Amino acid sequence: MLMKLKKILRAPGVFLSWGRSAGWRPTLTWTAVRMKTRFGSGPAICSFKPRRTKYRVLARSGASSDIDVFRQIFLSEEYACLTDIPSPTTILDLGANVGYTSAYFLSCFPTASVLAVEPDPANFEILRKNLAQYGERAKVLRGAVWSHNSRLKLSRGTFGDGREWATQVVASQDNEDSKDVEGFDIPTLLRLAGAESVDLLKIDIERSELELFNCASRSWLPRVKNICIELHGDDCRNAFMTALEGFNYELRTSGELTICRNLRRGVVRL
Repeated sequence: MLMKLKKILRAPGVFLSWGRSAGWRPTLTWTAVRMKTRFGSGPAICSFKPRRTKYRVLARSGASSDIDVFRQIFLSEEYACLTDIPSPTTILDLGANVGYTSAYFLSCFPTASVLAVEPDPANFEILRKNLAQYGERAKVLRGAVWSHNSRLKLSRGTFGDGREWATQVVASQDNEDSKDVEGFDIPTLLRLAGAESVDLLKIDIERSELELFNCASRSWLPRVKNICIELHGDDCRNAFMTALEGFNYELRTSGELTICRNLRRGVVRL
């Protein structure tokens, strides 16, 4: 980790880019937190004010994934390519983690309201605090997106690096007593958001793409205008791209994200 920090500090292009986009104070704070983590010191909860957000955000330090999510959202600005979407009003943040992406969107799009959905209870508590200052524009829901409304189980430590950003949900068996979280389909989430359609659907759900983009997804995809998704494996990518067959869209990538803009039904030619 220390060598990685030295590389960052020795790469003026990267460091200058982060400072200009996120602001020098959060960039330097992020670096300091990383160094303190390396040596086992520092506060349990840190507070940052990125340039792109209206309010400060909280992050857990130590071995938490929060600092890495902060880097992706606010320093590397993986979502910056979406900021020219014209006046979105409804955004669904599925797999909202601790709310950095929601805070980014709420600050970039003053006309937008966000429904942020997160299954992990510890992540959800930070999410709730990070979005509280946005008032009625931010709705938070402890739950998970699924192909149908269902009770689900949390699965931790078995995917990715096992940290907070890698929490998964899996289907519960009928005979299981432990059913940890509510699963919601997209039409239900739209009703909870008070919207008929979604201007921006952000998805980072740790392989639940396989469940979400089954044959039933064609019933709600016409209600979506733009999708930004992190796909976790070739099978997830295949399921997603298969679901979009018959639709037209502009495809691009940004970091780990796959972005489909201006989603619309394709013209059927006889």
